[in-house]
Amino acid sequence: MENQLKAPPEIRNVINFLRGSSSGLKNRVGVLNGSRREYFKGKSAIKALQSPAYAKLKNVPPVNPEDDSAKQLLHSMLQYAFFLRVNRGNPTGSSSSSPKQIQVVPMQEFASDYYYAWFYEGSQWRTYFGAVALVAVVLAGVMFPLWPMKLRIGAWYLSMGGFGLIGLFIALSIFRLIFYVITLVVASPGIWIFPKLFADVGFVDSFIPGWDWDLPPPKKEKKKKRGEGEEKKKKRKQVGESDSANGAGTPVEKAPSGARIEEVSDHDE
Repeated sequence: MENQLKAPPEIRNVINFLRGSSSGLKNRVGVLNGSRREYFKGKSAIKALQSPAYAKLKNVPPVNPEDDSAKQLLHSMLQYAFFLRVNRGNPTGSSSSSPKQIQVVPMQEFASDYYYAWFYEGSQWRTYFGAVALVAVVLAGVMFPLWPMKLRIGAWYLSMGGFGLIGLFIALSIFRLIFYVITLVVASPGIWIFPKLFADVGFVDSFIPGWDWDLPPPKKEKKKKRGEGEEKKKKRKQVGESDSANGAGTPVEKAPSGARIEEVSDHDE
């Protein structure tokens, strides 16, 4: 768009920050005029500009987290049409999780409760680089018979090394499962070798610690119920103490179980 070309470098830096992963902006997918387009909520953009990651940037307009400067900055950026306010409609499919219909509205203003669709894709150098790299890999694979003998031997060793690592990983997974079953019977609750091997962590963290007991996570619900029960007991004690102090009630002796009360006439026989 022509308006985007007129944006100053400071505004463009803010847009690139919002389109990057470091901003933490939550983008959703909607359908605008039959094509998919990402959109976000104004509250999420305000939160991104008030984050510490934005405060570390240089050559960007300053934002004070304690006032409406972030909202005013985003409102001033609407004139460059990097994003525009849209209304969100019904889902496009039968499922509630399907992308929803969005439509650009004539009245453009920024508020935390409104939705805004992106009309800026950001820097495309990664896309171009990935496309060129993919074409190069495909051509190299097709021209494999024309490679020199040394390159073909090197590729064969690399492929064998890759298959060996995959086989080692599978063997390790089977061994740790067998070891866990044995320890589950011999030394309950069982021991896992590399308990974070399949966890969503880094490569090095997957092998730390080397082993650990298969202990169940602590149950928080019981603790909450116990805490609520103790609080209720304390309140009952406080109420009882206050009633006894005010003389609201007097202790009454209960008759022993099995006792019988007989009526006694007023006149002696």
